[in-house]
Amino acid sequence: MNWLAIRHRLEYFGFRVFGCILCMLTVRQTIACAQWFGWLMTRVLPHGKTRYHVAYDNIQSAFPGQYSPAETDRLIRDMWEHLFRVVVETMQFPRKITLDNSREVVVFRNRKKAVKALCSGRPVFVLGGHFGNWEASMATFGVFDFRMGVVGRALDNPYLHRWFEQSRQATGHKLLLKQGGWDEMTQMLQAGGNLGILCDQDAGRRGVFVDFFGRPASTFKSIALMAIEAKAILVVGYGIRLPDDLDNARWTQFEIGCEDIIDPLNLETDDEIREITERYTAALERAIRRAPEQYFWVHRRWKTEPRIKKSQQRDAA
Repeated sequence: MNWLAIRHRLEYFGFRVFGCILCMLTVRQTIACAQWFGWLMTRVLPHGKTRYHVAYDNIQSAFPGQYSPAETDRLIRDMWEHLFRVVVETMQFPRKITLDNSREVVVFRNRKKAVKALCSGRPVFVLGGHFGNWEASMATFGVFDFRMGVVGRALDNPYLHRWFEQSRQATGHKLLLKQGGWDEMTQMLQAGGNLGILCDQDAGRRGVFVDFFGRPASTFKSIALMAIEAKAILVVGYGIRLPDDLDNARWTQFEIGCEDIIDPLNLETDDEIREITERYTAALERAIRRAPEQYFWVHRRWKTEPRIKKSQQRDAA
């Protein structure tokens, strides 16, 4: 056995031990641990290691003049507390979210519109971002038997990858790899299946640039292209954690919401790819504004900048 295989096994062992501890935490204990984690990430660890300045600049750019430096710092700390809770909740979902207690854990916004799309007989793309607890959304769809292929990348550690794959299957979903999984996605869509996709990742130079919080962000064309080809309805949604009720803290509660429904058969312009991409990006932005502390601001969403044409550069000069 080589060193890499040993390291993977040790990482997996540590993950499972840590996961077992997290699964035993109550809501109150989770909140306390999350507050400690937020303090660690913003007050103890070097900001270069935690991408503090990336998050700070992103928030200041997304909300110009809205947050003071102290408020921005508090928002970053809240973000890390939120992410710690996402990890805990993800570990606990298999035993905490069931069909019997779903009304205690989840409330729905614009439920009828989403259900109508999911029951239309056409393929559906459920789009979300690195916002709220995206795993809560997926688990909820699985509990109500709206199964889908969840698109993600393969993890470097094969043992961890297998665990996350099995966690998807536990709620009826199937993990589809972003790299090399195109044929499997196409087959699922041709069979009338649904896909769950995170749509807020930088697409590099080949992406289409659309505004996201007032800044051009490179966004994958493939989502719009697949939706047009498969005549799939796009449901843009989110799953945000609601304010804690510590007097009745048996469950953490979430709002699962539908922010927009996009039908490629009913578009307003001839530039179908741009219109679809602009609409789902704008819908995700609206959702994030509802709970900005639950967005992953250290994510380099604006990593790729649009090229400026030489004529524009001459005019600027």
